[in-house]
Amino acid sequence: MLIHGIGVSHRYYDRLHRVLATFSDVHSIDLPGFGGLPAPVGALSVADMASALAALLKELGLTRAVLVGHSMGAQWVVELAAQHPDLASHVVIIGPVSDDRHRAALAQCVALAVDTVGEPPSGNAVVFSDYLRCPPWWYFAQLRQMVSYRIEDRAAALTMPLLVMRGGNDPIAGLAWCHRLRDRADRAELVVVAGHRHLVHYTAPREVASAVVDFVARHAAQPRDA
Repeated sequence: MLIHGIGVSHRYYDRLHRVLATFSDVHSIDLPGFGGLPAPVGALSVADMASALAALLKELGLTRAVLVGHSMGAQWVVELAAQHPDLASHVVIIGPVSDDRHRAALAQCVALAVDTVGEPPSGNAVVFSDYLRCPPWWYFAQLRQMVSYRIEDRAAALTMPLLVMRGGNDPIAGLAWCHRLRDRADRAELVVVAGHRHLVHYTAPREVASAVVDFVARHAAQPRDA
């Protein structure tokens, strides 16, 4: 299951979705308030959104899913797996936020601006056209949730294998931060895709898919206390 980040939709996963679909069934989910969907009344916390995702998984009959989240999507899938370990076999987080050394809205916006300069025009077009479909009040409500959420603490609670991924030139999810995040989980690996940035799943879908498939194949997801 592929979960997008703040402001965007499933559309920037299209390339990765197509590659992963040659190996397994894949679901790309749009969350409330994003991708043109109506925004709920009032802010939803990361825990609230994860609970809603858990309900959707159960409704779809999906259990022991491989959860893949990019950027803020990393927070939602980690929280989902921590809340409902029975629903997740593996967790994959790509370009996870928010770096604990610059956990502030302004710092994240600056990092996003720096990243945008180096992303391909086609990727920026997908992202910013989705931003236009996201109500500004909802974006900033979720941004406040994003910078206050301690993903590293919830990663430490995971009972299934965790894969942390980043583009080698990603200014949003720094290398040192990803190392620290990996080290908080019991069973975790870090993969860096050289020469790519925050949208590594868009610019290098085959490399990302290969890393995910290899990780899942090598790690039988046994509970931590098994």
